[in-house]
Amino acid sequence: MSTVARTDWQTVPPPKDAQGWITRASEVAAVLATDAADRDKAGATPYDEVRLLKESGLVTLLGPVEHGGGGQDWPTAYRVVREIAEADGSIGQLLGYHYLWNWAARLVGTREQWEHVEAEAARNRWFFGGAVNPRDSDVVVRDEGDTLAFTGRKTFSTGSKVSDVTVLEGVLEGTDDHVFAIVPSDSAGLTFHDDWDNIGQRLTESGGVSLDAVRVPWSDAAGYVDKRFTPRVYNTLNVPTIQLVFVSFYLGIAAGALETAATYTRAKARPWLHGGHDQAVDEPYVIDTYGDLTAKLWAAEALADAVAAEGQKLHEDPDAVTEQARGEFEVRVAAAKARATDVALEITNRIFEVTGARATASAEGLDRFWRNVRTHTLHDPVAYKRREVGRHVLTGELPQPTWYS
Repeated sequence: MSTVARTDWQTVPPPKDAQGWITRASEVAAVLATDAADRDKAGATPYDEVRLLKESGLVTLLGPVEHGGGGQDWPTAYRVVREIAEADGSIGQLLGYHYLWNWAARLVGTREQWEHVEAEAARNRWFFGGAVNPRDSDVVVRDEGDTLAFTGRKTFSTGSKVSDVTVLEGVLEGTDDHVFAIVPSDSAGLTFHDDWDNIGQRLTESGGVSLDAVRVPWSDAAGYVDKRFTPRVYNTLNVPTIQLVFVSFYLGIAAGALETAATYTRAKARPWLHGGHDQAVDEPYVIDTYGDLTAKLWAAEALADAVAAEGQKLHEDPDAVTEQARGEFEVRVAAAKARATDVALEITNRIFEVTGARATASAEGLDRFWRNVRTHTLHDPVAYKRREVGRHVLTGELPQPTWYS
């Protein structure tokens, strides 16, 4: 972690509004950016980075003010994730997933449950992880009377060793009923594996996890009352919400790549010997490329902000969310996801066209931006996001809620 001087956050009053939190995120990002390339190469567990997120208060952004939280909304959370990801894509993903799992109790829980979780999370500055991967076999949840026992294995568990609490999900044995619960990450029977060894997002602690009869009181089964769950349409907002988290750190990574490349072009890039210019910044094709990529990034950011604002209206009145409103929102999210994916991949690839051969040196670390975007954008095929949009345009069809739509 960088040794650069940073604010003693414990002595600074918390921000009072959305812009204040975004500014604080940019200050945290400035610390992360100083040695991001070196930390990416080292691939060490990001204990110090998560500690920085806690000390700065960013982990409490969505929490209730009366318990020490920021009291902010999802559009602000997305912007904060973008700021952090601009400096370090892995830490941006960790923070975005943390916000999602912090919100999981409100998504599916009873009022008593989510009020308790949000208060404790804000007071204790919990960092959340999640052992929820729908492509794997379901974790089996056994009813043991007053308790539940979760048993199974998941390939991915983002946050794992750096989390204080972990969201579990499984299917109640003998039924089709899904159960969510939040447990301490050091719970008996919960084992995180050091097997995350991918080309990008190296610091996300996204390795596998095994669950061996991890026990949870029935009272902690989110949304269940007397062992029965009453569904709401609002419960299905998990997918569009996390997809906007993805959009946020894709665009943050793209912005970081573009700014890092521009700094290199100004300071180190050489003009082509047959171009007739003394500086790379005067080369017409270099100017055109930066203009093209910047315009595409700004357009994608504007779409993401607009869709986030639309989604916030649904979050403000959960009981009023209809299947129609949810479906229309998911179509808009799918469009934003498709644009963000394409723009981020293009920017992180094409920056080499305007930095030159010497910029491929490992010491520059420019490759990490593409590796990070390429790794996570394979989470779910972008073609299926475009299909959601196209089907809606042509036939009026709305995506049916699944783990990916």
